[in-house]
Amino acid sequence: MQGLFIEYIFLILIILGLVMLANKIRLAYPIVLVVGGLALSLTDEFSTITIDPDLVFFIFLPPLLFEAAWQTSWKEFWKWRRVITSFAFPIVILTSCVIAFVSTALIPGFTLALGFLLGGIISPPDAISATTIMRQVNVPKSLLSIAEGESLLNDASSLIVFRFALAAVITGQFHFQEAATSFGLVVVMGIGVGLLIGAIFYAIIRWLPTTPSIEIVLTLVTPYCMYYGAEHFHYSGVLAVVSGGLLLSNKRQSMLTYQSRLQGVNVWTNLVFVMNGLVFLLIGLQLPAVVEQLGSVSISTAIGYGLTISLVLMLTRLVCTFGAALFTRVASRFITVADPRPEWQGPLILGWAGMRGVVSLAAALSIPLLMETGQPFPHRNLILFITFIVILATLVFQGLTLPLLIKKVTFTDPPNAIPERKQELIIQQAITQTSLQFLEKAGLTSDHLANLHERLTIDMGLLNQALTEPATPTIGTVGAYQRTYLDLLQQQRATLIEMNQRMEFDEEFIRKYLSLIDLEEYKIREKLVQES
Repeated sequence: MQGLFIEYIFLILIILGLVMLANKIRLAYPIVLVVGGLALSLTDEFSTITIDPDLVFFIFLPPLLFEAAWQTSWKEFWKWRRVITSFAFPIVILTSCVIAFVSTALIPGFTLALGFLLGGIISPPDAISATTIMRQVNVPKSLLSIAEGESLLNDASSLIVFRFALAAVITGQFHFQEAATSFGLVVVMGIGVGLLIGAIFYAIIRWLPTTPSIEIVLTLVTPYCMYYGAEHFHYSGVLAVVSGGLLLSNKRQSMLTYQSRLQGVNVWTNLVFVMNGLVFLLIGLQLPAVVEQLGSVSISTAIGYGLTISLVLMLTRLVCTFGAALFTRVASRFITVADPRPEWQGPLILGWAGMRGVVSLAAALSIPLLMETGQPFPHRNLILFITFIVILATLVFQGLTLPLLIKKVTFTDPPNAIPERKQELIIQQAITQTSLQFLEKAGLTSDHLANLHERLTIDMGLLNQALTEPATPTIGTVGAYQRTYLDLLQQQRATLIEMNQRMEFDEEFIRKYLSLIDLEEYKIREKLVQES
């Protein structure tokens, strides 16, 4: 046990080094981690590390899905709900069908049930890779929202297809009406379980005497309870986590204290970073185990199958995304849609952002070794190898070319009613106006409040000027102010550090004000990033 723990400590250190390398060479870190895992798999020290599918499905998947749901904007999700649901359900199911028929025709002895099993395994794209790349090249917000929303649902639909196909292979029977009814039940009840458990945790955090530490720990426990609660009754654990996560995310302001919100962001960001790193590194480390299990099929033949199916997968997704755009144009004549006339650039980018990831590999590994009759599961090793090739081909090839495609293709979001810069100014103006009205109503009973009122009045004047005179070059002036303010904060920090050398000052107070300066610097730097 101690040796395994030390092994994973070394893996985390390797992940940190590879992520720093990825930042240095300006590549998405999932690609570098997978390639690094492949290199490590050739060494004796790490060649024995394998993925336990139960570990991925229960340890990794719930918190990753919950964090994604927590960060998702419900407004954006609802705005693009039709596109997201079409990507997550019809496209995943259609892709599974295409892969089923192609693999049956391509691979000797492959039945249609095995084809659907393979289709269910490799149909869901991995959104972590796509969104990581999209954020690096500042892709328009609408595409990022659709990719993030799709990632919340596509794993559920693919795993449901996988579950029914696996049952068909084992039993040799498949009843469409029964499967369709079960599919609806799994989806609806999974969402219901997630909402129920989310409501219970909301009540616990909202009305019981919790502390920030307790609240953060409860948010860490919540996704596991949602996932296990749904899976225990054979419903969709993925949809349970997603629906419950969206519910709690929408209630965070009334549920959590300001301390829990600030501290929780740091905890979740670092936890998800480590989990994502381990997931992608472990994908690369599976090469020896996958090759050893290949059996009688030659490696060259299996690679040919994998590359052919990868190509079919890429083309199918492209056709589906363009088909969804065409359907949206037709549907816009009868119903209101977010973008009634989608251009070709958006579907092209989303279609190419179809990299596969660890959920596919974990699903392939979860195929049982033996049938109920005691015979070996047919083509299990070949399915596992094809899945590995598909993940590797899509992640490396599409992952490396996606930034180039995004840069070459000129795509902009549909025009908003209010431009983003003006939205920000109006929000700041509303906050300042509310503050001034509150102070005037409360009465200025001290010099400190009078000083605050004067500062807010000056800010209000600047905001009014920026809104009424958009041609005035205020952005450069504001940028100079922000940079000077950052230098000022650095001087304040240096003063506090110098004071900390003197024995008469308690270090606890010094750290308190250093933390306040850090928070102020964070706010200023975030504004600089938004305006750059």
